[in-house]
Amino acid sequence: MHPSISPRAVLMLEDGTCFYGKAFGKIGTTSGEICFNTGMTGYQEVFTDPSYAGQLLIMNNCYIGNYGVKRDEVESSSIQIKGLIAKNISSFYSRAQASSSLEQYLLENNLVAIHQVDTRALVTHIRHQGAMNAIISSETDDLNYLKQQLTQTPRMEGLDLSEVASTTHVYDLGNPAAGVRIAVIDYGVKQHILQCLVERGAYLRVFPARTSIETCEAFEPDGYFVSNGPGDPAAMPHAIQLVKAILQTRKPFFGICLGHQLLALANGIPTYKMHHGHRGLNHPVKNLLTNRSEMTTQNHGFAVDSEALKQSKHLEVTHINLNDGSIEGIRMKHQPAFSVQYHPESTPGPHDSRYLFDDFIRLIKMHQDQPVE
Repeated sequence: MHPSISPRAVLMLEDGTCFYGKAFGKIGTTSGEICFNTGMTGYQEVFTDPSYAGQLLIMNNCYIGNYGVKRDEVESSSIQIKGLIAKNISSFYSRAQASSSLEQYLLENNLVAIHQVDTRALVTHIRHQGAMNAIISSETDDLNYLKQQLTQTPRMEGLDLSEVASTTHVYDLGNPAAGVRIAVIDYGVKQHILQCLVERGAYLRVFPARTSIETCEAFEPDGYFVSNGPGDPAAMPHAIQLVKAILQTRKPFFGICLGHQLLALANGIPTYKMHHGHRGLNHPVKNLLTNRSEMTTQNHGFAVDSEALKQSKHLEVTHINLNDGSIEGIRMKHQPAFSVQYHPESTPGPHDSRYLFDDFIRLIKMHQDQPVE
């Protein structure tokens, strides 16, 4: 459907603010927590990131869809966002490698979208008022009905979405004869994270969210990786207990995003809901170990409590966000375990932080030679 003839659509925020635009993708109604991404490219990878489960996404860039959809530029098997909000969406694409338009892709994934919204005003509103639930509809403009539907949308705080985003079965990746074996705990892992590990010579066994330490140890891993994922980490006691059990093995540990938050929680450091989160591929982070800065890809609405971390006897800060000073990386003082809040696989985004995968493999090989006691 051409944008100029598409039906009207409405976006209603939890605080009663309304924005009107035109429908794109599936005609319907959808709700979730509203958030915004500051990236100018990489919309397909963003839409398929499992960490976006349960969220309505605003793309800050004023124009998306112009390079179409390429089937292998994905982070999971389908679109993960619950709805899309944009300023302008292109019905045409120019990239020869693309297999379809953005609208066709949205229709295939039954995604409701609204465009021709003043996204600059909308993002400014969220930056001031904070993250909140919202609803998009292209089938009704009855605001009283939509307000009632919105009250039934669960809040992200206190919500465990790990099993929604996780694999349902165990699977392996890489060369079984590889010298490094890594157990991956999947809470919504991005495919390029797994690829980054396999490219460095690791053999992976990927486990579902609800997995016992005994099942993991039967694989005889040399190290553990705990993935990114959606929801509130404090609402995942099963995951916190698993991370505690993993740490007791004294094997090398690497966590990204949700995995980072779980490492903190397993050490008694609380997390908190951020005002509006960090999402995009241009967030500056400082590595306190090297005193160098990195441009990073991020997608998170929760963070580790910096004040509580200062009192920890077991953890130290390795990375901080240069925009707001929030914690971006930690490591344990007395065993080989570290994590970062951002996404070093950086798809989409700059590759400044991919050294962290090299650090993890190096840590495992050092541990193989001289295990930590």
